[in-house]
Amino acid sequence: MKEERFLVFGTGLSGIAAAELLIKEGKQVTLYDGNEELSVEELRRKHPGLSKTPVLRGAELTGERLPDFDIVVLSPGVPSDLPLVEQMRRAGLTVWGEIELAYRYGKGRVLAITGTNGKTTTTTLLGKIMEAAFSDVRVVGNIGVPYTRMAADATEESVIVAEISSFQLETVDRFCPQVSAILNITPDHLNRHHTMENYIAAKKRIAAGQRKGQLCVLNYEDPVLYAFGEQLKSSPDGPRALYFSSGHVLEEGIYLEDGAIFYRGQGGIQKVCRVDELQIIGRHNYENVMAACAMALQSGVSLEVIHRVLTEFQAVEHRIEYVTTKRGVRFYNDSKGTNPDAAIQAIRAMEWPTLLIGGGYDKESDYDLWIRAFEGKVKKLVLLGQTREKIQRTAMECGFPGEDIILADSLAEAVDACYANAKSGDAILLSPACASWGMFDNYEQRGNLFKEMVRELKE
Repeated sequence: MKEERFLVFGTGLSGIAAAELLIKEGKQVTLYDGNEELSVEELRRKHPGLSKTPVLRGAELTGERLPDFDIVVLSPGVPSDLPLVEQMRRAGLTVWGEIELAYRYGKGRVLAITGTNGKTTTTTLLGKIMEAAFSDVRVVGNIGVPYTRMAADATEESVIVAEISSFQLETVDRFCPQVSAILNITPDHLNRHHTMENYIAAKKRIAAGQRKGQLCVLNYEDPVLYAFGEQLKSSPDGPRALYFSSGHVLEEGIYLEDGAIFYRGQGGIQKVCRVDELQIIGRHNYENVMAACAMALQSGVSLEVIHRVLTEFQAVEHRIEYVTTKRGVRFYNDSKGTNPDAAIQAIRAMEWPTLLIGGGYDKESDYDLWIRAFEGKVKKLVLLGQTREKIQRTAMECGFPGEDIILADSLAEAVDACYANAKSGDAILLSPACASWGMFDNYEQRGNLFKEMVRELKE
């Protein structure tokens, strides 16, 4: 690669990992963060490998400095349409993201997963399946471990299972997974992408670099993805589309029928498993299972290995995670339900009268469909955070009884209100349909606090 001078934009987890990868590759690296209060000394203390790396903050990066760089690597949290990023493009800089950087310098087979909901469960499950079949498997991306951190020592024998967000897909170029999957597309992150069309286009970029002979796994039940699959099928040089379906028996693909998952391919129909053998609940989770199975089968994993891992696999933390039962009341932590569609899936998975905790940071989402999905199952709706009044108004407009809505000032108050109103046979579900920001650092912190509070409740 001719370009030697890199500017890494962002000093979070992804930015640091990107800078460390480039330094290992012998590249000239400068770090930049828009926060003028960033402590460079603290940054270097935490990351000794960056002790000699120049760091720019805030206004220190001027237009006159841009010709000093050839490539800027954006952290996922940096919008690609930021005025400064647009200025960089006009100055002739190539703009990459973490995923593109890791792919260019890494080796191995890449299996990549995106979608509005279910990414973490599907990625974790696929990682477990691949680990049971191959010796060097790395689970990376939006799931918590930066792809760049794993890329430096990957070999041709490595299997990379990557969860990739729409933010990360904005800046891919040559990225080319052997197998990709888009699980579903529903409105999310419109405060970042501005329009649904932009969001959909970002998701589709997971397959943009794929070639003939490679595979893109898509949800047959999602109209946008079904249409995308038909588009791929009509392209002679692009990847092959393979569908999974929770509502139709497919002539080719993987589908749910009569409580069991089947795969139909050139070798005929094969039974993968019965859903009552699984330890995760809900139709959306069966879709996650089908996507992971399709990707594993296409990667040469046997049905025997897949079946064994499926029946051992438990729910991902913070995603409809069973916490405990007290006084006959079941508690579930779905803090990762950070948008209405994810929260709809959690409600549908509940088999009991439910007291629901929702609300949080406003990502400019609409909550009508979420409220309508309650369908008599939700006994009490306890709301907190920036969106609580907005959701309250929507719920009442949708006919949810106002007397069954409680506004809480804290998560502790919300948990206590639910427990006080619950009886044996009920479930209490934290599934906010909103991001955690403003009240919590992230959804993990929100979920962990919920679990701590629940475990401290008296019987």
